[in-house]
Amino acid sequence: MNKRDLVGRIATDAGLTRAQAARAVEAFLAGVQAGLMRGDRVTLSGFGSFAVLEQKAREVRHPRSGAPVKIGARRTPRFAAAIELKTAVARQAAAREAGLGRL
Repeated sequence: MNKRDLVGRIATDAGLTRAQAARAVEAFLAGVQAGLMRGDRVTLSGFGSFAVLEQKAREVRHPRSGAPVKIGARRTPRFAAAIELKTAVARQAAAREAGLGRL
């Protein structure tokens, strides 16, 4: 599922036009991004949490030459799925393996 598919699904499920659903998705994404840029943790109960991870500067080896390469400190976004989401995905996978289709 990509962004276009998500907008279509939201439009259908919420009884919105595609344009309204697209604005809602864009507003959601902008809100998450703004929160992360401020250093906040964004938590959606039952879905998961978005947070910013501070990575320290480090030295690694170039895979071909073996020469040392310095990587500077940086901030990277991370997502951690909630237990409810993990359980739902695992249950769906187990049902597919058992040949039961969708639950």
